[in-house]
Amino acid sequence: MTPLAAAVAGRRLSAAQAHALAALPAQADAELCAAACALRARSAVSTITYSPKVFIALTRLCRDACAYCTYKLEPGADAPFLEPDAVLALARAGERLGCREALFVLGERPEQRYPQARAWLAARGYASSIAYLRAMCALVLERTSLLPHSNAGLLSEHDVAALRDVNVSLGLMLETTSLEVARSGAHAAAPSKHPRARLATIARAGRARVALTTGILIGIGEMWTDRVDALLAIRTAHERYGHIQEAIVQNFRAHAGTPMAAFAEPEPAVIVRAAALARLILGPAVHVQVPPNLAHGDYGAYLDAGIDDWGGISPLTRDEVNPEHAWPALREVERVTHARGFTLRPRDPVYPEFATARFLAPGLLERTQRYRRAG
Repeated sequence: MTPLAAAVAGRRLSAAQAHALAALPAQADAELCAAACALRARSAVSTITYSPKVFIALTRLCRDACAYCTYKLEPGADAPFLEPDAVLALARAGERLGCREALFVLGERPEQRYPQARAWLAARGYASSIAYLRAMCALVLERTSLLPHSNAGLLSEHDVAALRDVNVSLGLMLETTSLEVARSGAHAAAPSKHPRARLATIARAGRARVALTTGILIGIGEMWTDRVDALLAIRTAHERYGHIQEAIVQNFRAHAGTPMAAFAEPEPAVIVRAAALARLILGPAVHVQVPPNLAHGDYGAYLDAGIDDWGGISPLTRDEVNPEHAWPALREVERVTHARGFTLRPRDPVYPEFATARFLAPGLLERTQRYRRAG
Protein backbone atom coordinates (compact mmCIF):
# COMPACT_ATOMS: atom_id res chain seq x y z
CA MET A 1 0.00 0.00 0.00
CA THR A 2 1.38 3.41 -0.96
CA PRO A 3 1.80 6.11 1.71
CA LEU A 4 -1.10 8.05 0.17
CA ALA A 5 -3.39 5.04 0.21
CA ALA A 6 -2.38 4.27 3.78
CA ALA A 7 -3.17 7.82 4.91
CA VAL A 8 -6.58 7.84 3.22
CA ALA A 9 -7.35 4.50 4.83
CA GLY A 10 -6.76 6.13 8.21
CA ARG A 11 -3.48 4.39 8.92
CA ARG A 12 -0.74 6.11 10.86
CA LEU A 13 2.07 7.13 8.51
CA SER A 14 5.57 6.15 9.53
CA ALA A 15 8.26 8.83 9.52
CA ALA A 16 9.70 7.29 6.36
CA GLN A 17 6.30 7.41 4.65
CA ALA A 18 5.75 11.04 5.68
CA HIS A 19 9.13 12.07 4.32
CA ALA A 20 8.45 10.14 1.12
CA LEU A 21 5.27 12.14 0.55
CA ALA A 22 7.14 15.41 1.07
CA ALA A 23 9.74 14.31 -1.48
CA LEU A 24 7.20 13.71 -4.25
CA PRO A 25 7.55 16.01 -7.29
CA ALA A 26 5.33 19.06 -7.70
CA GLN A 27 3.22 17.14 -10.21
CA ALA A 28 1.92 15.07 -7.29
CA ASP A 29 0.40 18.06 -5.46
CA ALA A 30 -3.10 17.44 -6.82
CA GLU A 31 -2.92 13.84 -5.63
CA LEU A 32 -1.66 14.93 -2.19
CA CYS A 33 -4.51 17.41 -1.87
CA ALA A 34 -7.10 14.87 -2.98
CA ALA A 35 -5.83 12.44 -0.37
CA ALA A 36 -5.88 15.11 2.32
CA CYS A 37 -9.47 16.00 1.45
CA ALA A 38 -10.45 12.33 1.51
CA LEU A 39 -8.91 12.01 4.97
CA ARG A 40 -10.77 15.11 6.16
CA ALA A 41 -13.99 13.54 4.83
CA ARG A 42 -13.48 10.60 7.19
CA SER A 43 -14.54 13.00 9.97
CA ALA A 44 -17.69 13.93 8.02
CA VAL A 45 -16.63 17.58 8.00
CA SER A 46 -19.26 19.77 6.34
CA THR A 47 -18.45 23.04 8.09
CA ILE A 48 -15.33 25.19 8.19
CA THR A 49 -14.89 27.07 11.43
CA TYR A 50 -13.37 30.34 12.59
CA SER A 51 -13.01 31.99 15.97
CA PRO A 52 -14.54 35.50 16.36
CA LYS A 53 -11.89 37.15 18.52
CA VAL A 54 -10.52 40.33 19.95
CA PHE A 55 -6.72 40.60 19.91
CA ILE A 56 -5.29 41.83 23.23
CA ALA A 57 -1.57 42.63 22.96
CA LEU A 58 -0.74 42.63 26.66
CA THR A 59 2.87 43.69 26.08
CA ARG A 60 5.04 44.09 23.02
CA LEU A 61 8.30 43.94 24.93
CA CYS A 62 10.15 40.66 24.48
CA ARG A 63 13.45 39.17 25.59
CA ASP A 64 13.84 37.49 22.18
CA ALA A 65 14.67 39.03 18.81
CA CYS A 66 13.30 36.88 15.98
CA ALA A 67 14.69 38.04 12.64
CA TYR A 68 11.23 38.40 11.06
CA CYS A 69 9.31 40.03 13.93
CA THR A 70 7.62 43.42 13.94
CA TYR A 71 5.50 42.68 17.02
CA LYS A 72 8.37 43.38 19.40
CA LEU A 73 9.00 46.97 20.47
CA GLU A 74 11.75 48.46 22.61
CA PRO A 75 10.73 50.39 25.75
CA GLY A 76 9.42 53.89 25.08
CA ALA A 77 7.19 56.52 26.60
CA ASP A 78 4.18 54.20 26.79
CA ALA A 79 3.59 51.83 29.69
CA PRO A 80 5.30 48.47 29.11
CA PHE A 81 2.03 46.58 29.65
CA LEU A 82 -1.57 47.27 28.70
CA GLU A 83 -3.41 48.64 31.73
CA PRO A 84 -6.40 46.70 33.14
CA ASP A 85 -8.88 49.37 32.03
CA ALA A 86 -7.61 49.12 28.47
CA VAL A 87 -7.77 45.31 28.55
CA LEU A 88 -11.35 45.44 29.75
CA ALA A 89 -12.34 48.11 27.21
CA LEU A 90 -11.03 45.96 24.34
CA ALA A 91 -12.76 42.87 25.66
CA ARG A 92 -16.09 44.64 26.09
CA ALA A 93 -15.87 46.19 22.63
CA GLY A 94 -15.23 42.76 21.16
CA GLU A 95 -18.09 41.30 23.15
CA ARG A 96 -20.49 43.87 21.71
CA LEU A 97 -19.41 42.83 18.20
CA GLY A 98 -20.08 39.15 18.84
CA CYS A 99 -16.59 37.94 19.71
CA ARG A 100 -16.18 34.80 21.78
CA GLU A 101 -12.40 34.73 22.16
CA ALA A 102 -10.13 37.07 24.08
CA LEU A 103 -6.76 36.31 22.47
CA PHE A 104 -4.00 37.42 24.83
CA VAL A 105 -0.58 37.78 23.21
CA LEU A 106 2.60 38.97 24.89
CA GLY A 107 6.30 39.02 24.29
CA GLU A 108 8.52 36.42 25.88
CA ARG A 109 9.34 37.23 29.55
CA PRO A 110 10.15 40.93 29.03
CA GLU A 111 10.87 41.39 32.74
CA GLN A 112 13.99 39.26 32.30
CA ARG A 113 15.48 41.81 29.91
CA TYR A 114 13.93 45.18 30.67
CA PRO A 115 14.10 46.96 34.06
CA GLN A 116 11.05 49.00 33.02
CA ALA A 117 8.96 45.84 32.75
CA ARG A 118 10.19 44.51 36.11
CA ALA A 119 9.48 47.81 37.82
CA TRP A 120 5.98 48.12 36.31
CA LEU A 121 5.03 44.63 37.42
CA ALA A 122 6.56 45.00 40.89
CA ALA A 123 4.78 48.30 41.52
CA ARG A 124 1.47 46.50 40.97
CA GLY A 125 2.32 43.43 42.99
CA TYR A 126 3.05 40.99 40.15
CA ALA A 127 6.06 38.72 40.25
CA SER A 128 6.09 38.08 36.50
CA SER A 129 4.38 38.83 33.22
CA ILE A 130 2.65 35.46 33.49
CA ALA A 131 1.18 36.46 36.85
CA TYR A 132 -0.16 39.66 35.30
CA LEU A 133 -1.52 37.72 32.34
CA ARG A 134 -3.38 35.41 34.70
CA ALA A 135 -4.93 38.39 36.47
CA MET A 136 -6.08 39.94 33.18
CA CYS A 137 -7.60 36.65 31.99
CA ALA A 138 -9.47 36.45 35.29
CA LEU A 139 -10.66 40.04 34.85
CA VAL A 140 -12.06 39.31 31.39
CA LEU A 141 -13.77 36.18 32.70
CA GLU A 142 -15.31 38.11 35.57
CA ARG A 143 -16.50 41.15 33.62
CA THR A 144 -17.36 39.78 30.17
CA SER A 145 -18.65 36.64 28.46
CA LEU A 146 -15.42 36.13 26.49
CA LEU A 147 -13.26 33.02 26.74
CA PRO A 148 -9.52 33.69 27.18
CA HIS A 149 -6.93 31.94 25.02
CA SER A 150 -3.31 32.94 25.71
CA ASN A 151 -0.17 32.81 23.59
CA ALA A 152 2.39 33.38 26.31
CA GLY A 153 5.56 31.72 25.07
CA LEU A 154 7.48 29.18 27.13
CA LEU A 155 5.75 28.10 30.32
CA SER A 156 6.84 26.22 33.40
CA GLU A 157 4.61 23.58 34.98
CA HIS A 158 3.55 26.20 37.55
CA ASP A 159 2.70 28.67 34.78
CA VAL A 160 0.60 26.13 32.90
CA ALA A 161 -1.30 25.23 36.07
CA ALA A 162 -1.94 28.89 36.87
CA LEU A 163 -3.18 29.70 33.37
CA ARG A 164 -5.32 26.57 33.09
CA ASP A 165 -7.81 28.00 35.61
CA VAL A 166 -8.45 31.10 33.50
CA ASN A 167 -7.90 29.92 29.91
CA VAL A 168 -9.98 27.50 27.89
CA SER A 169 -6.94 26.76 25.73
CA LEU A 170 -3.37 27.87 25.21
CA GLY A 171 -1.30 28.51 22.10
CA LEU A 172 2.37 27.91 21.38
CA MET A 173 3.71 27.66 17.85
CA LEU A 174 6.44 25.06 17.51
CA GLU A 175 7.41 26.84 14.25
CA THR A 176 10.25 24.51 13.31
CA THR A 177 12.46 21.74 14.61
CA SER A 178 15.40 22.98 12.51
CA LEU A 179 18.51 23.37 14.64
CA GLU A 180 20.09 25.41 11.86
CA VAL A 181 17.32 28.01 12.14
CA ALA A 182 17.77 28.00 15.92
CA ARG A 183 21.56 28.34 15.87
CA SER A 184 22.31 30.71 13.02
CA GLY A 185 19.05 31.57 11.28
CA ALA A 186 15.84 33.38 12.08
CA HIS A 187 15.87 32.26 15.73
CA ALA A 188 19.55 32.81 16.52
CA ALA A 189 18.69 35.68 18.89
CA ALA A 190 15.53 34.02 20.20
CA PRO A 191 16.42 31.32 22.75
CA SER A 192 12.77 30.64 23.55
CA LYS A 193 12.30 29.42 19.96
CA HIS A 194 14.73 26.52 20.36
CA PRO A 195 12.83 23.37 19.38
CA ARG A 196 13.71 21.54 22.59
CA ALA A 197 12.32 24.38 24.71
CA ARG A 198 9.12 24.63 22.65
CA LEU A 199 8.50 20.89 22.77
CA ALA A 200 9.01 20.89 26.54
CA THR A 201 6.23 23.46 27.00
CA ILE A 202 3.97 21.54 24.62
CA ALA A 203 4.52 18.45 26.78
CA ARG A 204 3.83 20.38 29.98
CA ALA A 205 0.49 21.50 28.57
CA GLY A 206 -0.27 17.89 27.74
CA ARG A 207 0.54 16.64 31.22
CA ALA A 208 -1.64 19.39 32.69
CA ARG A 209 -4.52 18.46 30.34
CA VAL A 210 -4.70 21.80 28.55
CA ALA A 211 -6.06 21.98 25.00
CA LEU A 212 -3.25 23.41 22.87
CA THR A 213 -3.03 25.10 19.51
CA THR A 214 0.40 24.78 17.91
CA GLY A 215 1.78 24.72 14.39
CA ILE A 216 4.63 25.30 11.98
CA LEU A 217 5.99 28.41 10.28
CA ILE A 218 6.87 27.94 6.63
CA GLY A 219 9.63 29.85 4.88
CA ILE A 220 12.09 30.93 7.60
CA GLY A 221 15.01 28.88 6.29
CA GLU A 222 13.80 25.38 7.13
CA MET A 223 13.80 22.48 4.66
CA TRP A 224 10.98 20.09 3.75
CA THR A 225 12.56 17.50 6.01
CA ASP A 226 12.32 19.98 8.89
CA ARG A 227 8.65 20.66 8.13
CA VAL A 228 7.84 16.98 8.20
CA ASP A 229 9.87 16.48 11.38
CA ALA A 230 7.96 19.31 13.07
CA LEU A 231 4.61 17.80 12.10
CA LEU A 232 5.78 14.41 13.34
CA ALA A 233 6.84 15.98 16.65
CA ILE A 234 3.38 17.53 17.01
CA ARG A 235 1.79 14.17 16.25
CA THR A 236 3.99 12.46 18.84
CA ALA A 237 2.90 14.95 21.50
CA HIS A 238 -0.75 14.43 20.63
CA GLU A 239 -0.41 10.65 20.68
CA ARG A 240 1.16 10.86 24.12
CA TYR A 241 -1.20 13.37 25.73
CA GLY A 242 -4.22 13.80 23.43
CA HIS A 243 -4.23 17.58 23.82
CA ILE A 244 -3.35 19.06 20.41
CA GLN A 245 -6.62 20.58 19.25
CA GLU A 246 -5.24 22.38 16.22
CA ALA A 247 -2.15 22.70 14.05
CA ILE A 248 -1.59 25.95 12.18
CA VAL A 249 0.32 26.00 8.92
CA GLN A 250 1.48 29.61 8.76
CA ASN A 251 3.49 31.18 5.99
CA PHE A 252 6.29 33.66 6.58
CA ARG A 253 5.60 37.17 5.35
CA ALA A 254 8.51 39.62 5.05
CA HIS A 255 8.21 42.81 7.09
CA ALA A 256 10.01 46.07 6.36
CA GLY A 257 12.56 47.07 8.95
CA THR A 258 13.44 43.52 10.00
CA PRO A 259 16.62 41.54 9.26
CA MET A 260 14.55 39.28 6.99
CA ALA A 261 12.85 42.10 5.08
CA ALA A 262 14.39 40.93 1.79
CA PHE A 263 13.94 37.22 2.51
CA ALA A 264 11.94 35.40 -0.17
CA GLU A 265 8.40 34.51 0.88
CA PRO A 266 7.23 30.94 0.20
CA GLU A 267 5.19 30.38 -2.95
CA PRO A 268 1.46 29.64 -2.49
CA ALA A 269 1.95 26.09 -3.77
CA VAL A 270 4.39 25.44 -0.92
CA ILE A 271 1.76 26.36 1.67
CA VAL A 272 -0.87 24.25 -0.06
CA ARG A 273 1.46 21.24 -0.01
CA ALA A 274 2.40 21.85 3.63
CA ALA A 275 -1.29 22.03 4.58
CA ALA A 276 -2.00 18.76 2.78
CA LEU A 277 0.95 17.09 4.49
CA ALA A 278 -0.24 18.36 7.87
CA ARG A 279 -3.59 16.70 7.31
CA LEU A 280 -2.03 13.46 6.07
CA ILE A 281 0.51 13.25 8.92
CA LEU A 282 -1.74 14.39 11.75
CA GLY A 283 -4.83 12.54 10.60
CA PRO A 284 -8.48 13.56 10.76
CA ALA A 285 -8.66 14.15 14.53
CA VAL A 286 -6.41 17.25 14.73
CA HIS A 287 -7.87 20.41 13.21
CA VAL A 288 -5.69 22.08 10.58
CA GLN A 289 -5.74 25.85 10.00
CA VAL A 290 -4.13 28.22 7.52
CA PRO A 291 -4.58 31.97 8.20
CA PRO A 292 -6.44 33.54 5.26
CA ASN A 293 -5.02 37.02 5.80
CA LEU A 294 -1.47 35.83 5.03
CA ALA A 295 -2.35 34.21 1.71
CA HIS A 296 -1.04 35.28 -1.66
CA GLY A 297 -4.22 35.32 -3.74
CA ASP A 298 -6.87 32.61 -3.47
CA TYR A 299 -6.92 31.28 0.08
CA GLY A 300 -9.75 28.97 -0.95
CA ALA A 301 -7.01 26.68 -2.27
CA TYR A 302 -6.26 25.75 1.34
CA LEU A 303 -9.69 24.15 1.59
CA ASP A 304 -8.66 22.00 -1.37
CA ALA A 305 -5.68 20.86 0.73
CA GLY A 306 -7.77 19.43 3.56
CA ILE A 307 -7.90 22.20 6.17
CA ASP A 308 -11.03 22.70 8.29
CA ASP A 309 -10.49 26.02 10.07
CA TRP A 310 -9.61 29.65 9.29
CA GLY A 311 -8.43 30.58 12.79
CA GLY A 312 -9.22 33.78 14.59
CA ILE A 313 -10.87 36.62 12.66
CA SER A 314 -11.58 39.87 14.46
CA PRO A 315 -14.25 42.44 13.67
CA LEU A 316 -12.40 44.94 15.87
CA THR A 317 -8.65 44.50 16.16
CA ARG A 318 -5.94 43.94 13.56
CA ASP A 319 -3.51 41.06 13.43
CA GLU A 320 -0.86 42.62 15.66
CA VAL A 321 1.74 40.04 14.61
CA ASN A 322 1.18 40.76 10.90
CA PRO A 323 -0.34 44.27 10.95
CA GLU A 324 0.11 44.85 7.20
CA HIS A 325 -2.19 41.94 6.42
CA ALA A 326 -5.81 42.62 7.33
CA TRP A 327 -8.24 39.80 7.93
CA PRO A 328 -10.64 39.40 5.02
CA ALA A 329 -14.22 40.51 5.61
CA LEU A 330 -16.32 37.74 7.09
CA ARG A 331 -18.77 37.84 4.19
CA GLU A 332 -15.84 37.25 1.82
CA VAL A 333 -14.60 34.29 3.88
CA GLU A 334 -18.13 32.92 3.84
CA ARG A 335 -18.32 33.29 0.05
CA VAL A 336 -14.99 31.51 -0.46
CA THR A 337 -16.01 28.75 1.94
CA HIS A 338 -19.40 28.24 0.30
CA ALA A 339 -17.80 28.11 -3.15
CA ARG A 340 -15.97 24.96 -2.02
CA GLY A 341 -19.18 23.34 -0.79
CA PHE A 342 -18.83 24.06 2.93
CA THR A 343 -20.70 26.20 5.42
CA LEU A 344 -18.91 28.66 7.69
CA ARG A 345 -19.49 28.44 11.43
CA PRO A 346 -18.10 30.39 14.40
CA ARG A 347 -16.49 28.42 17.20
CA ASP A 348 -15.07 28.92 20.66
CA PRO A 349 -11.28 29.12 21.14
CA VAL A 350 -11.52 25.61 22.57
CA TYR A 351 -12.91 23.06 20.14
CA PRO A 352 -16.07 21.17 21.22
CA GLU A 353 -14.30 17.84 21.66
CA PHE A 354 -11.94 19.50 24.16
CA ALA A 355 -14.69 21.36 26.04
CA THR A 356 -14.88 18.59 28.62
CA ALA A 357 -14.11 18.10 32.29
CA ARG A 358 -10.80 16.50 31.29
CA PHE A 359 -9.48 19.70 29.73
CA LEU A 360 -11.38 22.55 31.42
CA ALA A 361 -11.64 23.91 34.94
CA PRO A 362 -15.24 23.63 36.23
CA GLY A 363 -16.17 27.30 35.79
CA LEU A 364 -14.77 27.37 32.28
CA LEU A 365 -16.59 24.17 31.36
CA GLU A 366 -19.88 25.68 32.46
CA ARG A 367 -19.27 28.80 30.38
CA THR A 368 -18.46 26.89 27.21
CA GLN A 369 -21.59 24.79 27.71
CA ARG A 370 -23.67 27.98 27.91
CA TYR A 371 -22.17 29.13 24.60
CA ARG A 372 -23.06 25.85 22.94
CA ARG A 373 -26.63 25.93 24.26
CA ALA A 374 -26.98 29.47 22.91
CA GLY A 375 -25.81 28.31 19.49
